[in-house]
Amino acid sequence: MKIKYAALATALTLSTVAAHAQVVVKHIQPNEKATIATAVWAGDTLYVSGTLADPVTPADAAKGTPADYGDTKTQTTSILNKIQKILKEQGLDMKDVVKCTVFLAADPKLGKIDFANMNASFGQFFGTKEQPNKPARSAFQVANLVGPGYLLEIEMIAVKGK
Repeated sequence: MKIKYAALATALTLSTVAAHAQVVVKHIQPNEKATIATAVWAGDTLYVSGTLADPVTPADAAKGTPADYGDTKTQTTSILNKIQKILKEQGLDMKDVVKCTVFLAADPKLGKIDFANMNASFGQFFGTKEQPNKPARSAFQVANLVGPGYLLEIEMIAVKGK
């Protein structure tokens, strides 16, 4: 009897390993010099790397002024538009998003994170009449992000439906 269970356990383990070995992985590179992928396909699942906002006003080296990325709502909208573009290029849409992770830094003008305006911007992309699906989401407060002026970074997971 123990031999039957051991054989069954081995067969199940081997079939699970074989199933995982058949997943096709494809890296979406922004350019040859990039150190990370913009997104990675693993089977029917697309993992979008952490995405930052584009500047509202670019830095001016001649004047010594840093880039301005806007407030939390502006940055959230910028990021979600960039992610929407990535999804579209991969044949997906915001309705295919199943999980979002948001990293929020305090807005120096407010002295705290601006969760309400981040959430308001999300409401323009998810749970609308045109796109009623709502993904799962986690949000974390962080001390800082990669550069000055960034108030949030968002990563997403989307799944191609069958």
